[in-house]
Amino acid sequence: MKDHLAVQRRLDAVDYLADDGMAMALFLALKLGKPLLLEGEPGVGKTAAAKALARALDTTLIRLQCYEGLTPGEALYEWNYQRQLLAIRLAEAQHAKLTDADLFTAEFLQERPILRAVRHQGPVPPVLLIDEIDRADDEFEALLFEFLGEAGITIPELGTFTATTPPVVVLTSNRSRELHDALRRRCLYHWIDFPDPGRAAEIVRRAVPGAAEPLIRTATDFIGGVRGLELDKAPGMAETIDWVAALSVLGATDLAAHDVGRTIGTIAKTPDDRAAVAAALVTYQENQP
Repeated sequence: MKDHLAVQRRLDAVDYLADDGMAMALFLALKLGKPLLLEGEPGVGKTAAAKALARALDTTLIRLQCYEGLTPGEALYEWNYQRQLLAIRLAEAQHAKLTDADLFTAEFLQERPILRAVRHQGPVPPVLLIDEIDRADDEFEALLFEFLGEAGITIPELGTFTATTPPVVVLTSNRSRELHDALRRRCLYHWIDFPDPGRAAEIVRRAVPGAAEPLIRTATDFIGGVRGLELDKAPGMAETIDWVAALSVLGATDLAAHDVGRTIGTIAKTPDDRAAVAAALVTYQENQP
């Protein structure tokens, strides 16, 4: 892809609408071979961007979902202890003796997402999604520094594995905690805002093609206003799409339908948010011509 407009077109072809900023960030990540850190509120499309990029490149998506307590064995690599134990017992039965060098070989190595991305073979690199890195512990970030900087992993028993074709790395964060400066230095960066009403409507239009146009317009307009309320969790695009899909199933053609209020659970996920959104919906309906 020769420029960010080509990236936009390729993403558009897989139904991901990227604005100029996102398209440029992805284009530079591809051309410079640098990891890309995407931050933004939950539901703005960070994870979807990595998935769409893999589809646009027609390549493998490898996903590492981060969480508190994530260990190196779950993210980088692990030794197959059961196979090692079996090899030891087989050697004993044959009156042979195995050394550490015999047991810690590639034969007994189990690939986890990051090592799988490093060892990926093929002309097109995979897209490695390190999702919600802010959910992992601070210490886990330090384990990523070598990989993010050099596209390689050092395994003490075997040496360093470096990617022949470095993977396209996309990290996402909801900013539930601050990330290390050392991690940020190794990445390009892009902040994703909620889409403007026009782009939000187009995203919903593609996701729910059977929905009535007035419903798409009024729903995205209402959600845009709701995000200005003091909510525990502002509804993102995923919730917007779910809401329009639910209303479409019920046969609603706009937000004036009498049963719209019963579907609030698709966009408000706490009791306080439900009450606030329901009140806002009544006001919105009253103010419609």
